Amino acid sequence: MMSIHIKKLKEIIPYFTTIWWRIERMKINLDPQIDLERDDIVIAVDSTGIKVINRGEWIFDKWKNKRIRRKGFIKIHVAVDKKTKKIVSMKVTKEDVHDGLMLKELVDDDTSKRYNIKKVMADGAYDSKDNFRYLDEINVIPAIKVRKNSSVKNNAKCIPRKLSVIQQLEDLKRWKRRHGYGMRWMAESAFSSIKRTFGEHVLSIKWNNMVNELMLKASIYNLFMDQMTT
Repeated sequence: MMSIHIKKLKEIIPYFTTIWWRIERMKINLDPQIDLERDDIVIAVDSTGIKVINRGEWIFDKWKNKRIRRKGFIKIHVAVDKKTKKIVSMKVTKEDVHDGLMLKELVDDDTSKRYNIKKVMADGAYDSKDNFRYLDEINVIPAIKVRKNSSVKNNAKCIPRKLSVIQQLEDLKRWKRRHGYGMRWMAESAFSSIKRTFGEHVLSIKWNNMVNELMLKASIYNLFMDQMTT
């Protein structure tokens, strides 16, 4: 009788290989049920690096392992709601992808589309005419810090950036107060929470698994923020 029950049990329980392949084929997105309790939101956009291996500098110096050094980092780009600190949009890229190129994808993400984004706050890495034009086209206020050497003359064909350059060159502190630019630290707060909770590295090896792992961590982070606000 015991052997019969064991045989039936083996038929029910999937093999490790089956479980592994199911995980491999999963596509995990940021939780689409993020409840921000309102339609109009202000987001802070930023990025941070995540290590692909959990090796300290001492190991590198000790063994001079160049193959491990070449692995580098991956980057997570996020859009964080200013009020709730929840991540409304997130993208994972290789380390050589420039931050400024990801602004449109973060704002145009399926999850962030559920809300009416009124303003985007970002640092100088997102300062480009393309980003200013894009935000102006979709009626979003660009609270992007421009470069210190910006010139009004070079922005004749990009009025939104030209106006921002004029305002910041005249009085940068007043511009920051007007747009609440100091609240951009919400993105840094999200990064800090994720890294302190889950570590600064990923355990996965394959790219798709790395992306899924980071998406899961971001979703769990949002659950934490949801519990703190209720």
